[in-house]
Amino acid sequence: MKILVTGAAGFIGMTTALRLLARGDAVVGLDNLNDYYDVSLKESRLARLNGHANFHFVKLDVADRAGMASLFASEQFDKVIHLAAQAGVRYSLQNPHAYIDSNLVGFTNILEGCRHNRVAHLVYASSSSVYGGNTRMPFSEHDSVDHPVSLYAATKKANELMAHTYSHLYGLPTTGLRFFTVYGPWGRPDMALFLFTKAILEGRPIDVFNHGNMRRDFTYVDDIVEGVIRALDCTATANPDYDPLLADPASSNVPYRVFNIGNNNPVSLLDFIGAIEETLGQKAEKRLLPLQDGDVPATYADTTLLDDWAGFVPATPVQEGVRRFVAWYREYYRV
Repeated sequence: MKILVTGAAGFIGMTTALRLLARGDAVVGLDNLNDYYDVSLKESRLARLNGHANFHFVKLDVADRAGMASLFASEQFDKVIHLAAQAGVRYSLQNPHAYIDSNLVGFTNILEGCRHNRVAHLVYASSSSVYGGNTRMPFSEHDSVDHPVSLYAATKKANELMAHTYSHLYGLPTTGLRFFTVYGPWGRPDMALFLFTKAILEGRPIDVFNHGNMRRDFTYVDDIVEGVIRALDCTATANPDYDPLLADPASSNVPYRVFNIGNNNPVSLLDFIGAIEETLGQKAEKRLLPLQDGDVPATYADTTLLDDWAGFVPATPVQEGVRRFVAWYREYYRV
């Protein structure tokens, strides 16, 4: 198949593209290479892809309406994996317009491209942040997600609603995946594992929010990518048992699906830091701080639906995932 992977210079996008290429698919990778974080890291990820004969890179912003329409018309993709987005909860407090441009305008361009060019399946990145103020654990797709606590979360919820509309109006099969705290080699520099590892190695204190009373469903990138590709191969279909009187958010009478994709095993932030300390052989100096605006104290994915649908079972323990990240970090930054 010919598959578009947006956000191909991101760490999930790069890893997904590599897996697709390894199984014989042709991949067009799209990214705007913005400077939200170190562009050289994005370029290094792309360098791992550019040597493949079946890979072609396009530098383009998903918010570029004419450019996206032209790309879809010329390439005629079979399927699309849409991972490009303005990421980060805290950054949305400082630069809200970036989220509107990328996550809403950009997603509209993706939907329109799929609609007008007979794309067989759109898989797109949603986020665990859509659960917002929910406190019932584990988070289930059957739960309402109408109380976001950040603009980032609101845009991801909006993506799910927009996808459902296109599934309803145009029969476009769409699958949204709610990612839960993805980590691993080649990860983002603004994420906790990267920040903590860098600070500890440099002998600087680390910021521990909510005084360490945080739990996260840390999910290793290879497990995430396995789930993404399994979801891609299981094209969304309407649920024949859908009952509109019950209005279950996890189901629909159109070819629309939404799934949690997480480790199904939340870890306390202090235990996560402990795994980093053990791997590095160094103790962290912790600066305990209150919960930040837009953040939530805990995430925990119920992954039953994705397991039933596509056979997704995460397999990487946190200690092993942290070890692999630290090994990559030491090699990449020559530490």
